[in-house]
Amino acid sequence: MTSKSLDTLCTWIRTESPTHDVAGVNLMMDLVTAQMQDAPVAVERVRGEDGLGDALVLRAGPQSDEPAILVMSHLDTVHPVGTIERDLPLRIDGDRIYGPGVYDMKGGAFFALEAFKEVARQGSAARPMVFLVTPDEEIGSPMTRPIIEDLGRRSAYALVTEPARDGGKIVTSRKGVGRFDVHVEGRPAHAGSRHQDGRNAIYEAARQILAIEAMTDYQRGVTTTVGMISGGTAVNTIPQHCHFPVDLRVVTAADGEALTAAIRGLRAHNPDMRVTVTGDMNRPPYECSEGTSRLFDHAKALASEIGFDLVSSPRAGGGSDGNFTAAIGIPTLDGLGIDGDGAHTLQEYGLVSSIAPRQQLMRRLLETLR
Repeated sequence: MTSKSLDTLCTWIRTESPTHDVAGVNLMMDLVTAQMQDAPVAVERVRGEDGLGDALVLRAGPQSDEPAILVMSHLDTVHPVGTIERDLPLRIDGDRIYGPGVYDMKGGAFFALEAFKEVARQGSAARPMVFLVTPDEEIGSPMTRPIIEDLGRRSAYALVTEPARDGGKIVTSRKGVGRFDVHVEGRPAHAGSRHQDGRNAIYEAARQILAIEAMTDYQRGVTTTVGMISGGTAVNTIPQHCHFPVDLRVVTAADGEALTAAIRGLRAHNPDMRVTVTGDMNRPPYECSEGTSRLFDHAKALASEIGFDLVSSPRAGGGSDGNFTAAIGIPTLDGLGIDGDGAHTLQEYGLVSSIAPRQQLMRRLLETLR
């Protein structure tokens, strides 16, 4: 990686862009647009909606109706503004570059865009190329999912620059993700003088949480998690309301349907209380199809030519935009981004030495996927 490229990546990291900071996300989109100015790349900017930043659709390569190679990166992060000043300063320590979003996934987005630009300049693309840069992946891509699926249906392959796993492994399958919100409504009362008149929403929520957590089945790859809860108004008041979200992870679409029905079917134990559930599967499971398996074999052969061994990781628990393309039958390769560790933590880092070979792999994929 050249010193100029490393300096540019550092600028990206300094530009904090949590999902709901529209100004920060849009500044990242400005940086990408500027990066493409000296290349034969058509840039379409999609205005953000519902308090989200803009998206970019970049097009290059042969001008034909042939299905494209779709590359996808997101530039939103989970780290709030100020993280780089307080908790995770940008620094380079040996081969490690630390900073908010460097691993998930500004490092991978940056080098993939460089490879895209290089292939566009050389006119060496095997097919039309489309690069989608999104602002909302970290919250489930509510704005860009229709764009992803539309572009996916017109593509032959999808390449996703989420970070590599466990020492550089690639991703060929992911669990599906469901998100639900549960509201329990009881009856308020004075905890001292009218205790018997109250119906404790937190007590009922606790019973519901036990039922939800009991749905976890490790053998089937099903996990259910209640990680937050809120309710009540005062220590001496029987709480009328309690709210909590539910995170669901599944391996198969059938389990997604079954667990969705079970969670939505929750009912109060006490007839004087009410349980309301909203939500659905947020990302469908990304299963390793025959086409994805062939795509991985092709990438592995290219990596061997470059000089490194490409290994597929076990099924990833986290979702990505690759779930959407895989679910509609597009051969999808994920985890093509930077190697490193610490995604979503204050120890996040990427390995500088992983950038050049992975950029070369992305370039060769764009040149050879026919």
